[in-house]
Amino acid sequence: MGCTFFGHHDCCSSTKPMLFETIKNQIKKGTTQFYVGTHGNFDAMVLSCLRSLKQEYSEIRYAIVLAYLPDDAGIYLPDETIFPEGIERVPKRYAIDYRNRWMDNADTVIAYVARSYGGAAKYMARAINRGRKVINLADDEKIDEVALRILREHHKAFEELAK
Repeated sequence: MGCTFFGHHDCCSSTKPMLFETIKNQIKKGTTQFYVGTHGNFDAMVLSCLRSLKQEYSEIRYAIVLAYLPDDAGIYLPDETIFPEGIERVPKRYAIDYRNRWMDNADTVIAYVARSYGGAAKYMARAINRGRKVINLADDEKIDEVALRILREHHKAFEELAK
């Protein structure tokens, strides 16, 4: 399915250069389809990177996956957005969860998860449990103990699969 993203809404903007290079590396490895959400600073940085990289790599496609119609519908281009199938039947309070579950069908997840709680941590752990390749951009010293344990277990399991 491509590559998707999960990150804390308050992700620091100093992460953007590393995010840009990570996405660029995925493109060089053959990934051409990307899915991004709409909530918080991490998603905004991802969208900015994708729009920029689209200028250089015309073969890539990206979609802004909406959980519901934004208050300001003019902030996204019409051909940039999609709704997951079936989301129209989901109550608004569950729409983000439904959207994120749809997005975690991607082959690769690029994440910024530095703490073990919140939606980003939940969906990164879900992606790991489902055997997805997960690239976490959070520095080890910024990751709390529980999140670090999850990542170490994922790395160990990934190495076992590679043997």
